[in-house]
Amino acid sequence: MAISHLNQEKYLKRLYSNRFNYKEKRAKIALWKVLIENFLQKHVGQDSVVLDIGGGYCEFINQIQAKEKYLIDLNPDSQVFANSDVRIAHLNLLNFKERDLFTKRVDRIFISNFFEHLNNKEELIEILLFCWNRLKPGGSLLIIQPNFKYSFKEYYDFIDHELPLTHLSLKEILETVGFEINVLIPRFLPYSTKGRLTSPQLLRLYLKLKILWRFLGGQMFVKAVKPSKVNELPAIGR
Repeated sequence: MAISHLNQEKYLKRLYSNRFNYKEKRAKIALWKVLIENFLQKHVGQDSVVLDIGGGYCEFINQIQAKEKYLIDLNPDSQVFANSDVRIAHLNLLNFKERDLFTKRVDRIFISNFFEHLNNKEELIEILLFCWNRLKPGGSLLIIQPNFKYSFKEYYDFIDHELPLTHLSLKEILETVGFEINVLIPRFLPYSTKGRLTSPQLLRLYLKLKILWRFLGGQMFVKAVKPSKVNELPAIGR
């Protein structure tokens, strides 16, 4: 039986509150601060209009420096955790009527650990089409995502993981939609914050020693750019 929109919000709130306790949530904020300062901020730009999709507890969107900040998430807790300068939209991006309510054009879209929760490739395409249409020409989509090629042993340890993606399959669909791949790191961060690199000091060192990525990286990083000269809609989709 399908989960209604309201029940889905309750389900997400309970699932993620059980997955990360208060101490772990505080630790994740510190880790995100290091990740932003030592890697992500240079890909965003302080004068950018930024949208975070599926940003949950706002670890990224609260700490990134940007001109305007937006977040889309079904989890009602995101409203509680968001700073006052973050505008929140509780929308289901797989629902045409709901996603059309978000009309802001942005410079950057950030998506972390979201695609694995989708049910199939068709849903992934719908999300990517939304990103394409909301990005300004020349804007970019930044993705941190478990890479099934390097995390297949642990991938389904989380009950809500559905869609397996590798850096090659994600690259293929991004290019099909119309994006140009600017940066592709198949092995970037470790698979989960519940394992290695739970301290900011270790993460800072890890980000500097890129040779470690080849052995410990279970997540990929992709920067996909919408070309400056394009039609408003890609060749496929709505």
